Amino acid sequence: MSESSSPRLHVVDALRGFAIVSIMLLHNIEHFDFYFTPAGQPNWLIGLNQGIWDTLFFLFGGKSYAIFALLFGLTFFIQSDNQAKRGKDFRGRFAWRLLLLLAFGLINSTFYQGDILTIYAILGFALIPVAKLSNKAVFWIALVLMLQPVEWINFFVGLQHPEVKMANPASWAYFAKVGDYIPGDSIVKTWIGNLTNGKIAVLLWAWEAGRIFQTISIFMLGMLAGRKKLFVSSDVSNRFWRKTLLIATISFIPLFIIKNGLPNWMVSEIVRRPLITIVSTWSNLAFMLVLVSVFFIAYQKFSGRILNIFTSFGKMSMSNYIIQSILGSFIYYGFGLGLYKYTGATLCLLIGISLAIVQGIFSNWWMKNHRQGPLENIWHKLTWINSNY
Repeated sequence: MSESSSPRLHVVDALRGFAIVSIMLLHNIEHFDFYFTPAGQPNWLIGLNQGIWDTLFFLFGGKSYAIFALLFGLTFFIQSDNQAKRGKDFRGRFAWRLLLLLAFGLINSTFYQGDILTIYAILGFALIPVAKLSNKAVFWIALVLMLQPVEWINFFVGLQHPEVKMANPASWAYFAKVGDYIPGDSIVKTWIGNLTNGKIAVLLWAWEAGRIFQTISIFMLGMLAGRKKLFVSSDVSNRFWRKTLLIATISFIPLFIIKNGLPNWMVSEIVRRPLITIVSTWSNLAFMLVLVSVFFIAYQKFSGRILNIFTSFGKMSMSNYIIQSILGSFIYYGFGLGLYKYTGATLCLLIGISLAIVQGIFSNWWMKNHRQGPLENIWHKLTWINSNY
């Protein structure tokens, strides 16, 4: 990616870094997708663990990935716009870039089955056919996708037959099998398990949780944010994010109450399950916009003096994302230190913060000596191979 035709948006780098750090903290308390509660812990620690778990998922669960998706769409616009200024159409090169991202994602998936790079690489192709559409057309497509049309169909079908008992989500059977390889001491079995059983589990879960339509929708919203220059400091963008903060906050409160109340309000699971998916999607979107708005406003208010601690982290976000998967799997899985057996959310949070600090120091050092992160540089060179760029 090149941003030479446009000023570097440092607030975007910092926001991307913030998203990566928050994702890292969640991954750590989850033992990188291997859920295990250590036995024999004192009651005070059990309570503290639950409090940390609930707080982190309230703040970042489903929101950090949404921030990442928003910035993915924004980056697509920046790249396309830069090439358009050179009289070139970026869409073909973007398709090749997505295939490269898929390769990086598959490598990352060997260590961490919950990898999002592969999902973004596949869903990113949805940006190609809408890249030349008007803002209004893109917005309406994004809105329809965010409404979760398949879940509404499931909901109305469920209303016709509320007595029907639903089977467990298909992903559950695959997630149940992770105990066959992650606790073991064979790294090869873990790699194979993550790439086969693990990827199927994650892809099924993404569909069941409404992440497919939501992610594509947010990609498009990010592209529109780029067109509207909403991350460029100006009176217009400042007003936009202040209004967004107000609207998103007001919207989030009732959505959050409804999401948490639905399990008690509806007996029929075939009706309840699609509604929870729909409302969760909207709730996460609203809170994601709260986080982005607060971040942008704070960044402008303090001229980036505080939040720039995330900038280097964000400039090499893919490198950091894959590095955290490698380190995390070694720390928690059976082929490494196997700390999943001993660590609850409290210790995992401390480990996550420590890893974030180490990666932050490394990122800061690296970016002082290089223009791009190590994997970003490879991705950039391969993107523009056989090009006169």
